[in-house]
Amino acid sequence: MGHLARRAFTLAALSSLVTAPGARAVPRAEPEPEPEGPGHRSGPGAEMRGVWLATVAGRDWPSQPGLPAADQRAELIVHLDKAVRDRLNTVMFQVRPTADALWPSPYEPWSEYLTGTQGKDPGWDPLGTAVREAHARGLELHAWFNPYRIANHTDPGRLAPSHPARKHPDWVVPYGGRLYYNPGLPEVRAFVQRAMLDAVARYPVDAVHFDDYFYPYPVAGQTFDDDDAYDRYGGAFGSRADWRRDNINRLVEEMADGIRRTRPGTRFGISPFGVWRNASTDPRGSDTQAGAQTYDDLYADTRRWVREHWIDYVVPQIYWHIGFAAADYAKLADWWASVAQGTGTHLYIGEALYKAGAAGQPAAWQDPVELSRHLTLAARYPQVRGHVFFAAKDVAADPIGAMARVVADHYERPAKPPR
Repeated sequence: MGHLARRAFTLAALSSLVTAPGARAVPRAEPEPEPEGPGHRSGPGAEMRGVWLATVAGRDWPSQPGLPAADQRAELIVHLDKAVRDRLNTVMFQVRPTADALWPSPYEPWSEYLTGTQGKDPGWDPLGTAVREAHARGLELHAWFNPYRIANHTDPGRLAPSHPARKHPDWVVPYGGRLYYNPGLPEVRAFVQRAMLDAVARYPVDAVHFDDYFYPYPVAGQTFDDDDAYDRYGGAFGSRADWRRDNINRLVEEMADGIRRTRPGTRFGISPFGVWRNASTDPRGSDTQAGAQTYDDLYADTRRWVREHWIDYVVPQIYWHIGFAAADYAKLADWWASVAQGTGTHLYIGEALYKAGAAGQPAAWQDPVELSRHLTLAARYPQVRGHVFFAAKDVAADPIGAMARVVADHYERPAKPPR
């Protein structure tokens, strides 16, 4: 993503929303009963209170590459301690930002965001440390992976010599100034799962977490070149779009199975872009006019994953204010609650803390109470079992006190995450 972080890049491209004119799956488990009333959680006082800790381009951590191991560790501990002080209970820690690793992986090189040089050993184990220190503080640690992004540039020569993308150039698609693994290749899907499940095998992470990137967000005037893969594997599908969706469905189903086999009890959650489809595109969609739709543009059928309980939880990124015409927070919270109802898939809402007080954001985001209003509104829906805030640096800085207001209004006492 160049020097832009994961969500910064996404929202820079998509926050100005514009009007936009396979195999049968088996549900993961029987649907659980619906909660009995507003505010009920799975267990007394249980609710998700999460924060994303992004490492791509050093978005939240570390503050700069190449710091001594002791300094990097100390910075990480500061974020964990801040989460505890704000009575949060879960950290989504980004451990595979660009087909690399924040642990000693036998499959992929050490992340360049640690040392400044991809493949260079940082002298410590960030993921192992994060799991141990989070658990010591009563926090859950969800290992956050990006499945297909290789690099925020298009030069394979800049990758570590041992990088799998250099050994298998046929796996790689340049697009939009970046390099991606091709989701249409079965060998790619198998490899990325092995690479991610290695972390699950090594560490008692509480969950595996994906963000919103599957096929890349569309770039005007560019084509994601998967012709050869489609010719080889797409014959059974009515369109390339259906084939691409099947590729992502297979990733999600197979990853869920792999997690269960590797470490039973570890959960699997995904945080998609907030709009599955507009109602103008599909009557089952939301009352929005989004320029991006996960089903059509990222080939991610997020509604199906929830309805068929392929995943344990979903965290839609509802990164807009209440009353925003193109994508109203209130309407999307209602829509996602209806999707999650009766499924057994937990619904948490992704919150755009980074917008609070940010230059260029609408007046609603200059009001420190806006975010607290989101939680008040969401509490009307028993399906909403908590919130996750983007991101750790913004929790720490809290320039207009929006997070402090959330804590004062909603997090008076500690709470355990729902299970």
